[in-house]
Amino acid sequence: MKVENKLRPNAKQMAGFLLGDTKTTIHMVNLLKFKDKAEYKDGRQTDLTGQEAYQIYAKEVQEHLQKVGGKLIFSGVVSRLMLGEVEELWDWVAIAEYPSRKAMRSMIMDKDYRKSEEHRNAGLAGQLNIETKPHQ
Repeated sequence: MKVENKLRPNAKQMAGFLLGDTKTTIHMVNLLKFKDKAEYKDGRQTDLTGQEAYQIYAKEVQEHLQKVGGKLIFSGVVSRLMLGEVEELWDWVAIAEYPSRKAMRSMIMDKDYRKSEEHRNAGLAGQLNIETKPHQ
């Protein structure tokens, strides 16, 4: 199994997100890997670690989630691997609930969210974002 952290979905992943069922509740499982030092696109100097920059985003994203009817379900530090093998563990796991893909899309397109996202981009080396739906 190939595992590759990214910051953005590729065209095929984004197209799949916009098609099909856009009304069912989803939970996004985020496996997060931080940079050692935050790197802002605008070149600003900072002493923040990647994790500290992401924590700014994590705090701000709570309000963005609420605006679209979503919420943070869980956030935690990865402490160890209990089963299986990967070359490198992620740093954090977070699970967010959205009422639908449509709601999530609305959030990520919002200009205020995009401003908060600068901290996400500065702090993350990459992530896996796994969409899940409840059993039926």
